[in-house]
Amino acid sequence: MDTSKTNDIPVTELIRSAIEARNKAYAPYSGYLVGAAVLTNELRIYTGCNIENAAYTPSICAERTAISKAVSEGWRRFKAIAVAGSPAGEIVQYAFPCGVCRQVMREFAKDDTFLVIVAKSEQDYKVFTLKELLPEGFGPENLNP
Repeated sequence: MDTSKTNDIPVTELIRSAIEARNKAYAPYSGYLVGAAVLTNELRIYTGCNIENAAYTPSICAERTAISKAVSEGWRRFKAIAVAGSPAGEIVQYAFPCGVCRQVMREFAKDDTFLVIVAKSEQDYKVFTLKELLPEGFGPENLNP
């Protein structure tokens, strides 16, 4: 794995924080538990978990929960996010952010430098730029040319 793009990112701490957040997930309908940890440009970490709702639409993903918590505290620029998710029990797969979460990330991060870390554990993970996961994404600059 090319670690040059993660030099200034506390990858292990982010993954650990995402896994801990996963333990707080509320997913009684799908049983799919997700935790996320977002890193601000100022190196603060905010965590979130998925929170389901019987009406489905009001459910919120872990990634958007973490970003919403950071934004509500005044932080609006991010360097990276770690995501850990899988059906209840041991984490056995990589959980990639959904399209809505990718679009929210795009609102607050530079798509060519923001890192998305999908993890099964602190040792087993993959790193992508947001641009790799959301090519030709729509962002604020499209509205303010």
